Amino acid sequence: MLQVNAIDSFYGQSQVLFNMSLTVKEGEVVTLMGRNGMGKTTTIRSIMGLVPARQGSIQFKSKDITSLSPYRIARLGIGLVPEGRLISPNLSVEENLVATANAGPNGNERWNLKSIWELFPKLSERKNSMGNKISGGEQQMLAIARALMTNPDLLLLDEATEGLAPLIRQEIWRCLRNLKEEGQSILVIDKNIQALTDIADRHYIIEKGTVVWEGTSRNLLEDDTAKQQYLGI
Repeated sequence: MLQVNAIDSFYGQSQVLFNMSLTVKEGEVVTLMGRNGMGKTTTIRSIMGLVPARQGSIQFKSKDITSLSPYRIARLGIGLVPEGRLISPNLSVEENLVATANAGPNGNERWNLKSIWELFPKLSERKNSMGNKISGGEQQMLAIARALMTNPDLLLLDEATEGLAPLIRQEIWRCLRNLKEEGQSILVIDKNIQALTDIADRHYIIEKGTVVWEGTSRNLLEDDTAKQQYLGI
């Protein structure tokens, strides 16, 4: 579904990604892990066209999206849950969702307000609350729900549970398990190895802007050297 082929990405004159490559197959949950500042978010932003790759290519569903603008990439079926959530503070929870609603590139209408309320009952209870009046955990649920309302073929989550209370983290992981069971393709960034290895099919570890390790959940759990060297665990 997604192929990132040897891309180089920069902020100004500073190169952040070096020959970065990864793939996500249809129905897979794939993770991107690594210490802070290693290029994980830049990878997500490059996929979305927010930090255009200067070298290499990015293909989504066999279409080259390397030079497309972000809104065109989103319309092709990639939903983004950005780091920091970026909830519209002056819109209600329901208005935040309706503002992004889309039938999806194939006319898929799996996700609507009814199905979102079923996935996140807490959001249903707060649907009339303004975006800046709900908790951080509720904002993260809203950010995921907002991306799902575009009915994406691929969901990108940048820092899925960072800074959240344990109970809220459990709720987010429950959501991702449900999405995986439905066949949703997901690329997720997070630091919780145990939770990620429970739900993900494959993992990439990034160090200084390039992939230094890749493998299955079993491979990662058994590779203490990789975890200690690249993740500090």
